[in-house]
Amino acid sequence: MARAKKRVGYGLPVILAVGLHVGVLAITLLRWPASDPEPTSSAIVKATLVRTETATDKAQRAQQARASAAEASKPQKAEPTQQQAEQAAARADAEKQRQAAEAARQKKAEAEKQHEAELQALTQAREQAKEAARRRAEEAARAARQKAEAEKQRQAEEAARKKAEAEKQRQAEEAARKKAEAEKQRQAEEAARKKAEAEKQRQAEEAARKKAEAEAQAKRAAEAARQASEQALAQSIAGEEQAIANARQASEAANGFKNLVKRAVEQAWIIPSSAGNQQRAVVRITLLPTGELVDASIRESSGNAAFDRSVLQAVERAAPFREMQSLPTSAQRQFREFNLDFNPEDVR
Repeated sequence: MARAKKRVGYGLPVILAVGLHVGVLAITLLRWPASDPEPTSSAIVKATLVRTETATDKAQRAQQARASAAEASKPQKAEPTQQQAEQAAARADAEKQRQAAEAARQKKAEAEKQHEAELQALTQAREQAKEAARRRAEEAARAARQKAEAEKQRQAEEAARKKAEAEKQRQAEEAARKKAEAEKQRQAEEAARKKAEAEKQRQAEEAARKKAEAEAQAKRAAEAARQASEQALAQSIAGEEQAIANARQASEAANGFKNLVKRAVEQAWIIPSSAGNQQRAVVRITLLPTGELVDASIRESSGNAAFDRSVLQAVERAAPFREMQSLPTSAQRQFREFNLDFNPEDVR
């Protein structure tokens, strides 16, 4: 019975181990604010509840079970003496206490190790959180840079697109302007061509009209010329006939006047007695339109001065010759100067 009372159970070591862990955790929690403040992290720290029963406890329980089984399998011996029993119990208690102390030491070492592992895990978690925060910050910065670069690229592409559209619009407007100018030039050239053709047509019509008028005028002129020619011819014929008649009349009048002058001179001529029938003298007589004598000279002498002088004296006595005023003008011009041939034979 006494042995049964002195048996130490596993409750105390378990309580001690749990208290040790609670103390370590309390110390850790109390010391936690003294550490560097950790950046806010969205990382989740997963904690796993560790069973306080260690491998040593399991080994002790297995050893006690084996011992109990061995004692049960041994034949019943004679009960030892009281002293032996107490000594055995004391030894058993001492062994249990040693084992408990050893177990407590091991539990403490394991708890410290566990605490160290937890601290390391917490440190590692903090480092991981810091690394995760750094990575998140880098990722955020990289994302911001990428976003900024993407925005910059988008803006550049938008600017390039707008520039291309503006250039396309400018080219379209330039093409439209050139097309409009070309159309305007074509219309101007077409208008100029039509105007030139119209002017050419007008000039051709004007030339044809002028040509027709010229031909008509030439025809009228030719007809007038023909008529004038015929009239002139008729007038010429009539004039010639008149001239012939006048010439005939003038000639007849001239011959009559010349014969008249010669008869008048011969009637006034006193022929010298020494003049022979073969003698002859030509007198040059100059008269005024009134018939008055201007001059009388020997043109061809007879060789007898008395004969020549008698002829000149006869001309002077016969002048003036008033009959000349009745002659035609052309005949008067003819007898302003003329010659008379005197021969005594013609007078006798």
